[in-house]
Amino acid sequence: MKRRPFLTAAAALTLSKFLGGCDRPADLKVELLQNTIPSQVVGKFRNQLAQRVTLDFAVKPKLEELFTQLQEWRRKAESPEEEKPLKIADLVTLGDYWLAKAIEQKLIQPLNTDTLPHWEQLPAKWQNLVRRNEKGELDPQGKIWAAPYQWGTTLIAYRIDKFKSLGWTPTDWKDLWREEVRDRLSLLDQPREVIGLVLKKLGHSYNTLELDKIPNLKEELIQLNNQVKFYSSNTYLQPLIIGDTWLAVGWSGDVLPLLKTEPEIAAVIPQSGTALWANLWVKPGGVSRTDLADKWIDFCWQKQIAEQMSLIAKITSATIPAINRNELPEALRNNELLLPPEEVLANSEFLHPLSSEAIAQYRQLWQEIRVGLI
Repeated sequence: MKRRPFLTAAAALTLSKFLGGCDRPADLKVELLQNTIPSQVVGKFRNQLAQRVTLDFAVKPKLEELFTQLQEWRRKAESPEEEKPLKIADLVTLGDYWLAKAIEQKLIQPLNTDTLPHWEQLPAKWQNLVRRNEKGELDPQGKIWAAPYQWGTTLIAYRIDKFKSLGWTPTDWKDLWREEVRDRLSLLDQPREVIGLVLKKLGHSYNTLELDKIPNLKEELIQLNNQVKFYSSNTYLQPLIIGDTWLAVGWSGDVLPLLKTEPEIAAVIPQSGTALWANLWVKPGGVSRTDLADKWIDFCWQKQIAEQMSLIAKITSATIPAINRNELPEALRNNELLLPPEEVLANSEFLHPLSSEAIAQYRQLWQEIRVGLI
């Protein structure tokens, strides 16, 4: 699953290094997703440390590249031909979609939450997301394999000008089926997202295992497919900008930066609930535990820093939902795209790993719908 930033945020991290000294090895090396950490936050972290340190923050444009980097480090670590020691980052950004694979392939190591004072301030939904067994499956008794630091939603972006003449604006998934928007809709090219939103419309979970037991699921998918102009996970916003489509289902990490530059585009999180995604800090396998890495993780969870990161990067920090809304800055608590109403958030879900049997059902149904084998 890919979430590629469509437009770059001016205040996001753009420099590859924040160095506190000469050309000596960095005390903390982090590889992270582009446009997720504001540069001033890194500066604040360095300034609060008692000792002068060197920080190396290197950005990559795609989560898939970061996962591939973890695989490459493991391959080199196991190769007798590779020079040792390897230059492996202390922390890496990983999307929650990749977490099960990273655990199963032994690319990362568990975290010790005893050294993370703000761990207990994370909402239970976020804690449970990263508590897994050795196979990467959700497990209430499992280890903590990652530290969520940001999250977002799947939402509906739409053109304000096109909907003025219709006299209504989308508020929930059911609006995607309305005749007025036929052939004006783009959907993500992701079976879990598309089948999931249909399940949510029908009152079921995104993580439903037995699709064949859901009445009318296939019929609803066929009707939705008839509404769609095209499917894309990477280029769904360009047609919306030029008015070729009127609605697009997409990820908040892509859509929210766009709203600042495109006044005719608005967005809404469906009232019945939606899919959630998260950016995580993980420790690559073979990296020695460092106090500085733990300090950085915990620093990201501090209230003031979490608020600042959310407002600048337009991606909500993981500890924000646990804070009393009246204590949050007005620009954050009144922004329902960054912080959905509590009832909407309660009805929203992270996409959990599925069994092989369930995956086969999703793939089969997706293929039938997409290739017209109905």
